[in-house]
Amino acid sequence: MLHPHLLASLALLAGTGTAFAEPILGTWRLSNGETVTYSRCGSSFCSRVETGRYKGKSVGQMGGAAPTYTGTVIDPRDGKSYEGSAEVTGNSLVLTGCVARIFCRSQTWSRQGG
Repeated sequence: MLHPHLLASLALLAGTGTAFAEPILGTWRLSNGETVTYSRCGSSFCSRVETGRYKGKSVGQMGGAAPTYTGTVIDPRDGKSYEGSAEVTGNSLVLTGCVARIFCRSQTWSRQGG
């Protein structure tokens, strides 16, 4: 039989959903000052440009769990998509897009407000 305090804690966690938010969630600042927000979309994490020239466009979708995520990176300039990954360490996110897993380009973003 479960201890009453443990049972109460489990019930509290079940009522609040995920106990800990994924580190990729939130708003990230790019080196040019523009911002991108990652939010949940089903079991994945979808991105949206919040400011600047490409406001409203997606820069991809990631799946997985902290600290490394994989998925698709979209170049908002032309809509082309690439194999991608994101790694979150503290208040930094390194987003990498690759063509044929050989030619890769990365950007480091910082958590807005972090």
